[in-house]
Amino acid sequence: MFFKPEAYKSGDFENGEYLIMNKRILGKNGPELTVVGFGAWAIGGPWEFGWGPVDDEVSVKAIQRALDLGINWIDTAAVYGLGHSEEIVAKAIKGKRSEVFIATKCGMVWDENRKVRIHLGPSSIRKEIENSLRRLNTDHVDLYQIHWPDPETPVEDSWAALAKLKEEGKVRYIGVSNFDVPLLKKCMAIAPVQSLQPIYNLLKRDVEKEILPYCSENGIGVVAYSPMMSGLLTGKFDPKRLAPDDWRSKNPMYKEPVLSKEMAFIDKLRPITAKYGKTVGQLAIAWVNMSPAVTSSIVGARNPQQVEENVGADFKIGADDMKKIEQALKETLG
Repeated sequence: MFFKPEAYKSGDFENGEYLIMNKRILGKNGPELTVVGFGAWAIGGPWEFGWGPVDDEVSVKAIQRALDLGINWIDTAAVYGLGHSEEIVAKAIKGKRSEVFIATKCGMVWDENRKVRIHLGPSSIRKEIENSLRRLNTDHVDLYQIHWPDPETPVEDSWAALAKLKEEGKVRYIGVSNFDVPLLKKCMAIAPVQSLQPIYNLLKRDVEKEILPYCSENGIGVVAYSPMMSGLLTGKFDPKRLAPDDWRSKNPMYKEPVLSKEMAFIDKLRPITAKYGKTVGQLAIAWVNMSPAVTSSIVGARNPQQVEENVGADFKIGADDMKKIEQALKETLG
């Protein structure tokens, strides 16, 4: 049974119904990914940059709901929950590994005191991939990404290590996250970069000037993270509900005096969302995917209900409404 449009709008999904989501090719001759991917940062649970406590069983159900509704790929990282996110992903996709495209990351390592640091030495990368393969219960990772640049290690050495893992078949594709154009060029001189994962949303648009054009010109796919600005652009954000150990409680983007301006911008989006029968969060995701440079948006979810809302972001925004969004930004945030 195929997905019913009325269920798509309301989030009322019946057993046996699923969404045939749009897909785009990731980079040059890459795989087809659904335009919404499941982000597994939050389900890692507490750590230095965690989102507060989680229920692992609910997390498993969230991932399984995403797969049921047509999402075909999951983005995680070794450091999310200090390995826990990868373990939950493995549990959720047991028996379905061949149906799921798994992306994970290396370069953020931790010690016995759970203190995280960036380290991209080749021997460390090799140790990380073996640990990720074990936690994910798989013999290969579909997309292996450098999480953040390491100023202490030449990027050429790190990228060559990833290229070697690809040659060995431990990973199918290799990519980077949070890289600028000069770093991308250094990598491209050694081996093709399949994808870049940058932060990109209505409030964070620095990549539009140089990075997205460079990726488009050089066949590098873009998988944007934080399209809803880590919950701020859902239209439901309430700082009072943040857990004490939620990383957002320490970030100025989620505090005054800027928070009031951001909330005013969100209020200006509501008439546009009403026109499409969508939520503010769905509009925010769809806006990111309107960029021709973007392959997919990585959208986190902590329960099946959030997943059901996220899949509703697969729609096009009209040109006039794109202009209204820009005007709302200028009026509220300058």
